[in-house]
Amino acid sequence: MIRVLLADDQSLVRAGFGALLGAQPDIEIAGEAADGAEALRRVRELRPDVVLMDIRMPVLDGLAATRRITEDPALTDVKVIMLTTFELDEYVFEAIRSGASGFLVKDTEPDELVRAVRAVVDGDALLSPGVTRRLIAEFAARSKEPAAADALGRLTDREREVMALVGIGLSNEEIARRLVVSPLTAKTHVSRAMVKLGARDRAQLVVLAYESGLVRPGWLG
Repeated sequence: MIRVLLADDQSLVRAGFGALLGAQPDIEIAGEAADGAEALRRVRELRPDVVLMDIRMPVLDGLAATRRITEDPALTDVKVIMLTTFELDEYVFEAIRSGASGFLVKDTEPDELVRAVRAVVDGDALLSPGVTRRLIAEFAARSKEPAAADALGRLTDREREVMALVGIGLSNEEIARRLVVSPLTAKTHVSRAMVKLGARDRAQLVVLAYESGLVRPGWLG
């Protein structure tokens, strides 16, 4: 059973998401929070699998709460999906850098919300379909200059190639077709790159791909 914590200062949003997710046979609502500080307390108390975290909340905003969750070794297994009102929210890229496994706009389709929760539990990054490549490029262009790529020296040539394709938003299946390998082989390369670079999940691998200079905005492989 996937246990979800809902963190949003709007009770109607929590109620709507709770009703939708709670109706799924493999998902249960572990708890709710109306601000970031309460979300952090509830996460430590309940240890949910996934937190749906609004970016803008009182007391402690969603970004700060997410950083504290992802930096806590005791909460390694907790995944955070950020909720935003707009697809090109100025804080989205920072949210991914802070450790969030992805983001969704609040008016997302019900089926997409359910898929998102299941996807991050399976270790996949989740960004709203249709805006992934555009959004990452948009915010990567505004981020700091690429850092030295020393860490990439730990990767094989194939792992660097796969990491670059992850960076432009390709799924394992798309990577497999591009490289003419099996999806399992593609997934293995992605997993090894994550382990070698200490990436928490696929979303952080995307950030590292840009920050190392392996991928630049507008690059399409």
